[in-house]
Amino acid sequence: MKKRRDFIKTGLKAGAAFAVAPLISWDAASYKRIIGANERVRVGVIGFSDRFRFSLFPSFMNHYKELNFDIAAVSDIWKLRREEGVGFLSKQMGHDVIGCKNNEELYSLKDIDAVFVATADFQHALHTIEALKANKDVYCEKPFAETMEDNRAALKAAKATDRIIQVGSQRRSGNNYHAAANFIQSGKFGDVTMVELTWNVNQPGRWRRPDLVAKCKEEDLDWKRFLLNRPYESFDPRKYLEYRLFWPYSSGMPGQWMSHQIDTVHWFTGLKHPRSVVANGGIYKWKDGRRNWDTTTAVFDYGPSDDKEKGFQVVFMSRMHNGDERPSEIYYSNGGELNLITNKISPQGGLTPGFAKAMNMEPNLLPNINLTDIATPVVASANTGGDPLTSAHVRNWMECIRSRQQTNAPVEAGYYHSIANIMTNAAARTGMKATFDEAKQEVMVGGKVFRY
Repeated sequence: MKKRRDFIKTGLKAGAAFAVAPLISWDAASYKRIIGANERVRVGVIGFSDRFRFSLFPSFMNHYKELNFDIAAVSDIWKLRREEGVGFLSKQMGHDVIGCKNNEELYSLKDIDAVFVATADFQHALHTIEALKANKDVYCEKPFAETMEDNRAALKAAKATDRIIQVGSQRRSGNNYHAAANFIQSGKFGDVTMVELTWNVNQPGRWRRPDLVAKCKEEDLDWKRFLLNRPYESFDPRKYLEYRLFWPYSSGMPGQWMSHQIDTVHWFTGLKHPRSVVANGGIYKWKDGRRNWDTTTAVFDYGPSDDKEKGFQVVFMSRMHNGDERPSEIYYSNGGELNLITNKISPQGGLTPGFAKAMNMEPNLLPNINLTDIATPVVASANTGGDPLTSAHVRNWMECIRSRQQTNAPVEAGYYHSIANIMTNAAARTGMKATFDEAKQEVMVGGKVFRY
């Protein structure tokens, strides 16, 4: 028992910098007690992308009237999407919304208080830095960063300001995930011995935009501004619109899917990042010119950096040619499992009396518990669109803008999931084991800093 308590305590200390606040839900009386509660918060949109239009925006609409928010402007470097954004948002909000050719134009406007960042994966950290320098609160989609250079720069910018930042790791606003975190951190689960993460789809068109690609012309967008700090390449509408298929604009599966799931490992255990990562995979089915794999298996070693005898393994598996998109997250201990598909804690696979007796040990079996039964209830809010997790996460950001309290997914959460993401990408691209240098805050392969 002492070892188990020590391991949990060590992990929690390591993660204290990004511990999350409990879920909160505000009512009308609560807002009357907050300074400036009656002042409207004006939001700008950085990137009129599918992610914003079909997920973040419906989530925002669930809460904007109650919390007195508004959308005032949209920035997009592609004329087509900028004009679509102006038309769509003006109609939905019931007033004119300003269209901006770039972020500088948006930040030159008066009275923009906060922004949604929903641009290409590799741009998230850089656009967050721009927003913070402009003194705006930020909701930034994940992955937070795809290189350590961008990751460190964004963390530094965040630490130099008092702006409210929410990283788009929406699991951190799920009641079932909070219940799971509390159960593991209490020590009742026992030592985590392994975690299995999977995310599988069978969608030939996933991350493909052939109809939009046909409409995308270089003269209608600012290609150099799109590239930001990436090496120059000639204009390619596929890389602009299907960036998730092309490194160095996205790591693909690690940044899009794994970053969500690995974040729960950091949250639940208090560990900041893996000790090492190895990865294997390839483009086995969808040979459509993509650079990023359609099949990935990554294996992580986690544990305290100063105690190699304590730790556990995490396996992430993803395929794009068979699956029904039911992401799986299962945590194992010697006493059973915590399953975030079924939302149940169970003695499944635990140490039974027969096997324990043969080794003169005590059996170790977890109780059967529904996570939903031990989750903290919150006041229900409107849900006219968007998935419930994203809706709760956007609401948490909006509430924290009002209260100036820390969000459920602060900048440190993004920083640490990005380390795991970059380590995975480094292992995949080099075929070598990736490690992390704490002193340098760099991902290492073969004794050298990983560079794209």
